[in-house]
Amino acid sequence: MKIMESFKLKSNFFDPQRGRLVAATPEEERRQSLLQQLIHQLSFPKQLIAVEKQIGELPHLKGRSGIPKRRVDILCFAGGIHPLLLIECKEGDVTAADEQQVLGYNHYIQAPFVAVAGKDGARLIFPQRVPFIPSYPQLMERFSAPRS
Repeated sequence: MKIMESFKLKSNFFDPQRGRLVAATPEEERRQSLLQQLIHQLSFPKQLIAVEKQIGELPHLKGRSGIPKRRVDILCFAGGIHPLLLIECKEGDVTAADEQQVLGYNHYIQAPFVAVAGKDGARLIFPQRVPFIPSYPQLMERFSAPRS
């Protein structure tokens, strides 16, 4: 059985991760393409991917004070409520300011890996710079989820 992929309807995409139509902006097109790559090529479990979530609504941050009212583009979990990979998507090329933006979000989220994706491609920027996003099994090898 083939997994339902996002598809474009005039000025909207159906996003299977969010289960709804979303505006077909260039940034959203990049996000949808990256989601398909994460799931189908890099073996990220789709049930462990959050898309366009408020930082304060994330399971490990609910009820905490001082959390900014910002949204993350993509957050992949290691299982349960443990963040694994935070990704910021941009319409054009990724700038240093874009990288600082997502690293600022990660101050609260505390994902062990951070990446950016833009017209110039997707890449890991934290904890080290790598010109691609590693697969889920590769990241999990390097991550040991804390016990709750």
